[in-house]
Amino acid sequence: MIGSLKGLVAATGEDRVLIEVGGVGYLVFAGTRTLSRLGQGAAVHVFIETQLREDSLKLYGFLSDAERAWFAKLQEISGVGAKVALSILDVLSPNQLMEAAALEDKVSIARANGVGPKLAARIATELKGRPPPASLMGQMGTSGFSEGGSPVTPAPDTPQAPVVEGPALADRSQAVSALLNLGIAQPEALRAVALASRSLGDETSVGALVKAALKEIGR
Repeated sequence: MIGSLKGLVAATGEDRVLIEVGGVGYLVFAGTRTLSRLGQGAAVHVFIETQLREDSLKLYGFLSDAERAWFAKLQEISGVGAKVALSILDVLSPNQLMEAAALEDKVSIARANGVGPKLAARIATELKGRPPPASLMGQMGTSGFSEGGSPVTPAPDTPQAPVVEGPALADRSQAVSALLNLGIAQPEALRAVALASRSLGDETSVGALVKAALKEIGR
């Protein structure tokens, strides 16, 4: 199984990129968010999720292991295939998806192309209170994710799409773990940290997340 690829972008298409590694070209499917950051000629490192079907084998690429993990987890839900999972990750980063799941935020999930109100509600309901997906190395939670993927050297004049994130995934994981150690149930801990993250913004610490989450629980 291919875990990641590091090479040069030979060409890009509407929904795929050709990455040359050691003289071999790998056709990798990807979402709009990822493709917008991969310019022709750029040296890149992408995490890979392999899907084997009876009549095909496809590689899907992501700039972070967290995106790859959520791509796989989303497809465990009825009605969510690869195309829909990519669409969701185009509009919601892993941090934002964790928030939406914890808060049952159907509106945010429904922003994705191909996701109607009913499917958005099903996704929100099925993800609520569940732990984050496992990293490539099998670790549960968010602290085990590799930070490796991303364009290594962007091609000249290639516009880079901004990636909007809240507090780091590892910080969220530590905050949730702290609440669990205090005897707080996991669904409530996930929801409280998600609310705290939204109120505090990007620049915060684990301690601040825990304090704000406890306030949310106390309301």
